[in-house]
This record gives sequence, C-alpha cells and structure tokens, in this order.
Amino acid sequence: MHDIRAIRENPAAFDAALARRGNAPVSSDILSLDTDRRACIQATEAAQAEQNKASKLVGAAKAKGDEAEFDRLRALVSEKKAEMANLNEEAKAKDEALADMLMAIPNLPYGDTPDGTDENDNVEVHRWGTPCNFSFTPKEHFELTATKDGLDFETAGKISGSRFVIMSGAIARMHRALAQFMLDTHINENGLTETNTPVLVRDEAMRGTGQLPKFSEESYQTTNGWWLIPTSEVTLTNIMSGLTVDENTLPRRFVAHSLCFRSEAGSAGRDTAGMLRQHQFEKVEMVSVTHPDHSRTELDRMTKCAEGILERLELPYRTLALCVGDMGFGARRTHDIEVWLPGQNSYREISSCSVCGDFQARRMNARFRPTIGGKPEYLHTLNGSGLAVGRCLIAVLENGQQLDGSVLIPQVLQHYMGGAIRINDDGTLQ
Repeated sequence: MHDIRAIRENPAAFDAALARRGNAPVSSDILSLDTDRRACIQATEAAQAEQNKASKLVGAAKAKGDEAEFDRLRALVSEKKAEMANLNEEAKAKDEALADMLMAIPNLPYGDTPDGTDENDNVEVHRWGTPCNFSFTPKEHFELTATKDGLDFETAGKISGSRFVIMSGAIARMHRALAQFMLDTHINENGLTETNTPVLVRDEAMRGTGQLPKFSEESYQTTNGWWLIPTSEVTLTNIMSGLTVDENTLPRRFVAHSLCFRSEAGSAGRDTAGMLRQHQFEKVEMVSVTHPDHSRTELDRMTKCAEGILERLELPYRTLALCVGDMGFGARRTHDIEVWLPGQNSYREISSCSVCGDFQARRMNARFRPTIGGKPEYLHTLNGSGLAVGRCLIAVLENGQQLDGSVLIPQVLQHYMGGAIRINDDGTLQ
C-alpha cells in the first residue's frame, strides 16, 4: 500500500515510477478522491463545531425563557447531528474507496531495478558452477529409472487430479532430507529463527502481504472463508501485523518449512509433465523484517543465503535481477535464482528473493519505535525461497543421474540419508 502523503507531495514522481512498470498515471484520480474525502472530513468537523456551539446556547435560551430561540437551537443541534451522520458515512465510503484504489496499485520499483517489459529483459548478476557435460543424453526427473517407483503421478491423479504426486521410498526420503538440510543451514549458519506457522489464514493476512484483492484466483479458499497459504511468506510476515516494536530488536529473520498451495491460474499447458509445477508443494521460506535503511542490503544477504544452499548441493545456478515488467506486485526489487536442469537443458527458477520496502507494512500497520525517539515508522519486509523443496529435488535427481539409471546423492545430504551415497536404478539406497 502506498503513502497518500508522498503522492500529494510529488504526484509526478509517483506516476513516473508506475510508468516504469507499464502502469497508466493514476495520481490525479487518487488525489481527486483524496480531496473529496478530506472535504467531507472538514465539513464534518465544521458541523461538529456548530453543533457544539448550539448545544452550549440551548441551556442559556431555556434559562432566559426564550422559547423561540430554544426551539431554534434545539432544531439546529438535531440538524447538525443528522448532517454529521451523513458526512461521516460519506467520508467512510470515500476512505474505503481510496484504500481500495491504493491497494490495487503495485509497488514502486527501486532505482536499481532494471527496466524492461518481460523475462527477456531480466539481467544476470551472478553465475555459479558449470553444467555437467554428460556422456549420454540426460533425462528429466520423471524419466529416470531410479524414480520409476518413487514418483507416482497416476495414483495421485486418481486421488486428487492433475498436478499432484505421491513420493515414496528413497525419493520421499530425499525430499524430506532436502527440507531438513535447508532448515539446519538457515538456522545454524545463517542466523534465522525456525518458525512453524498455520497453513490456513484469514482475509486480513492475505491482504497484508498483497495476495488480496488482486490475486484471489491464484489461491484456494475453504467454504468457511480461510485461505490456504501460497507460501509461508503470508504467515511469517503477518507475525508483525499491528505491532510496534523497538528498533533495537531489528532485524528479525524467520524461516519456516511448510506446505504451499497454488491454483496455478493462467498456467494451463505449462510444465504439465513431472512435478515442476504442482498445486501442492513444499518450500522453506525466509522472511526478514528490517529498519528501512538496511532493507536493500538485507536483500543481498537473503539472496546469498539461498545461493549457498545450491552451492553446498553442488548445483549450478544463475541469479537474475528481474526487470520491472517481470517483477511481482509487492516487490521493489527481486532476485530470481535459477538452477540448471540438464533434463530440460535450461535454467529454471528455484528461488525468488524480494524486498518490499514498507509496502506490506503499511497494509499490516507494522511499525518500529526509533531508539533516538520520534514517531513510530513503518518497517521494511523481505521474503525469499530458501528453497523450493520439490524443485530442488528435481535438480538433485537430474544433475546426479548416471548412465546406469542411478542417481548420486550430494555429499551434504548423505548423513540425512542414513549414509547412502546413491539411489540405485531400482529405487533402493546404496
């Protein structure tokens, strides 16, 4: 959500920033509604002053025995009371309309966010590792003989429909091992606080992080109004909702492993084979809450936390700074990390780390109290995958595949796998 005061002070800069994202100018509409809203408030205050003045004079008129003046003043009090009620309703309606308008406008990009219209304009900022030069044509994860019995899409489809999978045996164990490895690394080495949060949330939580009202079709809602989280960014960030914390308690860094649910609206026909794009999946999510002066630096730190997981798994990747046209609704700058998938002969997204500035904090009314005194200020929030567990599993399977159909287990995962070094071509551990 945006600061109406900043729009009043410099509407041209606001429109120029939105224009970078391809949005039409909106400041004139916002300010027109804001002017009407403020006029209603001022008229209400004027009516209140007149009512108060008349109320004080009623008693005096009664004491003097001036019945005509007494009746006139009493009628005036009633008139102003009714006028105030109407003006309050009008102001409330305009206030809600203004809030809805501001809620629907995407965040303003940072100056160092690349310009561009789509993914073709994203800028590579870092690359690590060299894709393996296989002596054979590498397969996709669902084609490997080692995963034939461990990835069951047919039975999952019978139970739940398309874009679900049942994992079993060594594959299920590796999936669990990856999540545990990510958590252990982020907690023990990166200084994040492990957190376990609900997967069902209210409208307010989804609205606070920007999933509502714009993206309701991309999430699942229960019949009694709860939403299934698309990522634990929603719950982790909303821990701060309505709070005013001391500056010296910042930054706060959270990490959670959770189920995630997305309807994948608008993605028909994309990545339908295998488990790259599922309705239900797991992620290890990172959220940071910081002082405004430190949020841009925190984005680089968070990105390195995610990159470090891939490096320890020895998975080649590249990091992109997303252009304004490819960036998410609530972000000011985003770093996408793409892992190499030899079965597709391409890099695919496995993490997205974004700094949101005060955009989410304004929606949640989350503030901090400066150490040196002064009024509370809005916090800055960041979120990033650390990593998407299923996609990481795909990358480990495809990069570790061998000519005989087996899969080598990365060294850092082996103790999570009972000391096994390989998934054999029949799906057993060795």
